[in-house]
Order: sequence, then structure tokens, then C-alpha cells
Amino acid sequence: MANDVKTRYSDKELEEFKVLIQGKIEKAKEQLELIKSSYKNDSTNGTDDTSPTFKAFDEGSKVMSKEANSQLAIRQEKFIRDLKNALIRIENKSYGVCRVTGKLINPERLKLVPHATLSIEAKNMQK
Repeated sequence: MANDVKTRYSDKELEEFKVLIQGKIEKAKEQLELIKSSYKNDSTNGTDDTSPTFKAFDEGSKVMSKEANSQLAIRQEKFIRDLKNALIRIENKSYGVCRVTGKLINPERLKLVPHATLSIEAKNMQK
């Protein structure tokens, strides 16, 4: 074969990425549950009997904490969605193909960022 350029990952390689991604989804779901439970349990923290000044400060801190947790939860949900989309690309055998260049994304990049849809080359072109 004169043109020896790979256009997609083999089924065996795709299976390895699938296992990696499923593990990351499980871990991400656990982290999301922790974020949500800390958000729900962030009620009084035992400060009911403290001075009004501290209580006002504590209320502000609680609001900040809830906003931060909310942002973390949203980011985690997006990460899970991106990983699930990567699983769909594995099923379609289009996983690991850069959506800009059409070339295969470096497997080392995919191990670090398994939901990546852009090669480093394409990402650098965006800058």
C-alpha cells in the first residue's frame, strides 16, 4: 500500500479508549454526587448561636460557596456529557479524528483529554 496513512483508530484501540472513558465517566459521576451533596448539606454548619456580625459574614460565605458549588456541578455535568459524546464517536468509529484537519488526534492527547475533538495543530490554529 503506497498510502499508509491511518484514517481511524482500530477497533482494538477504540475499545481501549472506551474502557478509559467509561472509567472517567464513573469517577466524574462520583465527584458530581459529592458536589451536589455538599451543596445540599451546606446549611447551618453549627453557627446558629454565634454573634449577628459573624452570622452575616457566614451568610455571604454560604452564598459564595453555593455559587461555586453550582458552577462546579455545571462544569462536571458538561464534562460527563462530553465523555458520553466521545463514547458515541467510538461507536461510530469516528473517535480520535480531528474535526478540523481530519487527521488522527495524537493518542497521548486522547489519554489526557479523552473527549478531545481537535488535534493540537487545529487548536493552535484557533489562537
